[in-house]
Amino acid sequence: MSKSLPEFKYMTFDVVGTLIDFEGGLKTCFAEIAAEVGGAIDGEQALSLYRAARYSENADLFPDDLVRVYLAIAPKLGLPADKKYGERLRDSAKGWKGFADSAAALAKLSNDYRLVAMTNARRWAFDFFEKELGNPFYAAFTADDTGTEKPDPEFFEKVFAYVASEGHSKDDILHVAQSQYHDIGISRKLGLTNCWIERRHAEKGYGGTIEPAEFTKPDYHFTSMAGLADAVAAARA
Repeated sequence: MSKSLPEFKYMTFDVVGTLIDFEGGLKTCFAEIAAEVGGAIDGEQALSLYRAARYSENADLFPDDLVRVYLAIAPKLGLPADKKYGERLRDSAKGWKGFADSAAALAKLSNDYRLVAMTNARRWAFDFFEKELGNPFYAAFTADDTGTEKPDPEFFEKVFAYVASEGHSKDDILHVAQSQYHDIGISRKLGLTNCWIERRHAEKGYGGTIEPAEFTKPDYHFTSMAGLADAVAAARA
């Protein structure tokens, strides 16, 4: 490891999947729609179908793209292929919950670091996520701000430029994320120190997140945000 936890000045965060439980939000909405039409769904099957449909060439920005995704996978789930339900799935993002440990951990970390959000979500959705998390961020970059999505290196480069404008460098950043595909692999290639929050440590597969071509061993590894916050507290004691 190039640096110990107390040496970083910034922590950058993936939001959806790391801090916000988007899988739980999707499964809840699918289940509610199914119940209303007299059916039931398998939550993990829904996530698998979502993943396959989400990462396609004609994808829109997230979560707007959930309308298209719903219409593509509804028949396979035995749900009505009606646009109003797709819009409902998209709008459910406004009420997605943070993981139980997210807000408290971020509040603690904000005492010692500048917290920067890096999300593939659009700004309108991030505004709801940030409020759910207790508004902990020093700065935030969304797909609307960067014009691209992770794992595109350009997304990270925009953040690096911002940090440089404050007189610091990417060496001062610890990048924290759950997605091997969107964050951990590319952050390693770009020379960032990274921290993998393995949210699905008790479950098989990658859920709603695309599987990486290869696994990247992170610099730091925890199964929760609470684990990271506790490690920081211990290192600073």
